[in-house]
Amino acid sequence: MSGTGKSSVIQALAQRGYTAIDTDADGWHHWVHDVDGQPDWVWREDRIQALLSKTDAPILFVSGTVSNQVQFYPQFDHIVLLSAPTPVLLERLATRTTNPYGKHPAELARILGHIETVEPLLRRAAALEVDTSAPLDQVVETILRLVRA
Repeated sequence: MSGTGKSSVIQALAQRGYTAIDTDADGWHHWVHDVDGQPDWVWREDRIQALLSKTDAPILFVSGTVSNQVQFYPQFDHIVLLSAPTPVLLERLATRTTNPYGKHPAELARILGHIETVEPLLRRAAALEVDTSAPLDQVVETILRLVRA
């Protein structure tokens, strides 16, 4: 979900020496139109499949939230939902400087809608939910405990 700290967490994991891919970066996504004709930001399935099939890292972290991620779930050992209270998300979206998404009123409305409709679906699929309003190091350690178990 937008503003939960995915990029910060994945960057912190990479800084600790893990192979950590932020799929919000260029090249991993493209726009399509969903069944209702609405634009949808989805993973480039061929690139994600190549990443999952060819990595030689003992542990691979992949971050992102897209509508077609569910088809890759069987290839993940763990699915972690990063979440935060809505006021925290809104503050992060308003103040972040690394990503403009969520600043436009239509984008913000879409994000708020996703909190109501998408986040519950993600929660059901997740092996672990981590509240990212906690300090970043604590969030990363919580995720690493799951992976090490």
